[in-house]
Amino acid sequence: MYRYKRRYTGPVQAVIMDLAGTCVDFGSLAPIQAFQALFAEEGVPISITEARAPMGKEKREHIEALLAMPRIAQEWLAVKGTKATDEDIDRLYHAFVVHQVAAIADNHQLISGIDLVMEYCDDMGILIGVNTGYSREMIQGLLPAMAEQGFTPDSVVCASDVPAGRPYPWMCLTNAQALEVSCVQACVKVDDTAVGIEEGLNAGMWTVAVAVSGNQTGYSEAQWLALSEEERDVQAIVAHQALASSGAHYVIDSIAELPEVLDDITLRLANEERP
Repeated sequence: MYRYKRRYTGPVQAVIMDLAGTCVDFGSLAPIQAFQALFAEEGVPISITEARAPMGKEKREHIEALLAMPRIAQEWLAVKGTKATDEDIDRLYHAFVVHQVAAIADNHQLISGIDLVMEYCDDMGILIGVNTGYSREMIQGLLPAMAEQGFTPDSVVCASDVPAGRPYPWMCLTNAQALEVSCVQACVKVDDTAVGIEEGLNAGMWTVAVAVSGNQTGYSEAQWLALSEEERDVQAIVAHQALASSGAHYVIDSIAELPEVLDDITLRLANEERP
């Protein structure tokens, strides 16, 4: 009998980031606006809290998850007279795409700190990938809008590009393949949702949860800054605690803090630690 153990001790090779709430769209507002508009059209209004609950999932799966919520399912039955069917979900998804494209066009501003991440990664030779629960057709306008602001990732993967979205690891692994990294332990997944962190963990990567700029708090940047310092502290603590339970290796406020985390991961790799 033989035993063989090895550890990757090289540098971080790639950072793979979620889009809405992580790289762009502080507060991850575009999906919420689209889901609320979609269900309002159907005569079944949903709350922001309900709309956010399945965040991170592929968008058809998100709609399916919303319709499975007891309160929404009951309201749908009362309004429509029958339970939601697969045909309803397909119809809703196609209608949702229109709402989502419009909402993304209104919420495409890069989140503060992305320039620091790009500069750090360029200096350290780290490639940048992004993946998203959006489909390709949803981000057709987003990618050029990001490029106009100076952000052009080395790899872009959508939920529609893989057999299954989060929490399955396929998007992260497709990013890694496109970026030609030598092992998953050299990759860092950054996300603002628990299901996105689970995706990174399932791919065998380091994971960093973003607590303040994304779905967990759900404020626009202007709304966040309008809070008192005490209110921001309280909200940040709650968001950090919620995402810490996802199993993330690190929890930060926003990607502005990511370079320090990457420094720490580099040291841990050199010390033969693994995700």
